[in-house]
Amino acid sequence: MGKLSLFDRRRQRVRTSLKRRGAERPRLSIHRSGRHIYAQVIDDSGSRTVASASTLEKDARASTGATVASAQEVGKRIAERAKAAGVTKVVFDRGGFLFHGRVKALADAAREGGLEF
Repeated sequence: MGKLSLFDRRRQRVRTSLKRRGAERPRLSIHRSGRHIYAQVIDDSGSRTVASASTLEKDARASTGATVASAQEVGKRIAERAKAAGVTKVVFDRGGFLFHGRVKALADAAREGGLEF
């Protein structure tokens, strides 16, 4: 294994601290690319994805991909699906991304949708 980039080191650090502190809660994992944003609620104890949402979905394709507004829509959608699956408390895994812009918009919308973190 080669030398990790600063981003990968930050991602590892964030994820291990989350697993140490919030092992009993599922984690809301975020990935952001230049064009899209993705969110998953992952149950690490069972190693399965409980709910997922992204800007790649058919009903979300009407809005453009990488904007704060589309991140808010993904946040609302992930909160609805997680609540339907019976999950209300999660830990927020920003995945090495800074808590700013689209990541912050998604988190705020998920909180408004009923997720607690």
